[in-house]
Amino acid sequence: MYYSGLGAVTPLATVTVRTRVDGQLMSVRYREGDTIHEGDLLAEIDDGPYQAALTQAEGQLIRDQAALENARIDLVRYQQLVPQKAIPEQQLATQQATVHQDEGVVKLDQGQIQGAKVNLAYCRISAPVTGRVGLRLVDPGNIVQASDTNGLVVITQMDPISAIFTISEDQLQVVLKKMAAGQTLEVDAFDRDAKTKLAQGSLTTLDNQIDPTTGTLKLRATFQNAKGTLFPNQFVNARMLVQEKRGVTLVSTAAVQRNSQATYVYVVKTDSTVTVRPIIIGTTEGDDSEVTSGLVPGEVIVMTGVDKLQEGTKVKAQIPAAKVPAKPPASPAVGPTVSPAATPSAKKTGQA
Repeated sequence: MYYSGLGAVTPLATVTVRTRVDGQLMSVRYREGDTIHEGDLLAEIDDGPYQAALTQAEGQLIRDQAALENARIDLVRYQQLVPQKAIPEQQLATQQATVHQDEGVVKLDQGQIQGAKVNLAYCRISAPVTGRVGLRLVDPGNIVQASDTNGLVVITQMDPISAIFTISEDQLQVVLKKMAAGQTLEVDAFDRDAKTKLAQGSLTTLDNQIDPTTGTLKLRATFQNAKGTLFPNQFVNARMLVQEKRGVTLVSTAAVQRNSQATYVYVVKTDSTVTVRPIIIGTTEGDDSEVTSGLVPGEVIVMTGVDKLQEGTKVKAQIPAAKVPAKPPASPAVGPTVSPAATPSAKKTGQA
């Protein structure tokens, strides 16, 4: 049993790489469309101004450290003179405050050095995630600023990748019970025509609220995408396997007939006549339907040409898996004749 929903491929991470410092873009170290890894160097910005700022901060630190050292020496001297009443105690207190002030200045200089080193490191821009880079947004030689909104390049994580699709709120409780029991629900991604299977993954998570306008809930499934068959924003048909039934009777959906009173099939009896048999249909998936009551495996049912039949019509059934008789029967069949190229045709019910 599958729950199907329309969805779109959504990357697990999409990052717009921006500069964090202002300056001239000196070089770009990637090619458009490349798959890059986290930590790879992407671009370099002119670091001359930031290297100069670091040198200035280091020089200022040396000067202030010397002033702090001198203030400490004076403090030790004053501490020795105060007991001797050689200097007033006020002078000692002032010198202690001077030492604390110089310590604060040295601390400030150390912070400025750290800031200068950070800005210098920001001149080399590395990839924050592993993924595929898009088209270059800025060419080398341009002046880039931290306030630029477009960024330098966009990186999209391709493997693994996810797809967000929807299911009806009526189907939610079944999914919740499966997830609460710790079961992993398989999800297949098909193309727009729902004919070609693109990838197989598993359900990862559910959204936290139902859309009241559509009565649907969004789900995210994650897929391994080493071959790149799934592409961001690609439309997909998602099929989520929620249950497997075993030991059930299956018939071709084409053989099932319906009217206003019942659901039925034409069963071919041993005397080659047909009879109308009411059935109860359970799950229908693709070309197969589950019959919960009315048929047993091995019975022959009519698939096509039922408009020519009525109760008791005699037919010559041609089953696709069976061999065609070498000689026709001695007595001619009454009613529609069944042959490999004609209708109606018949098929045995199967058991899965």
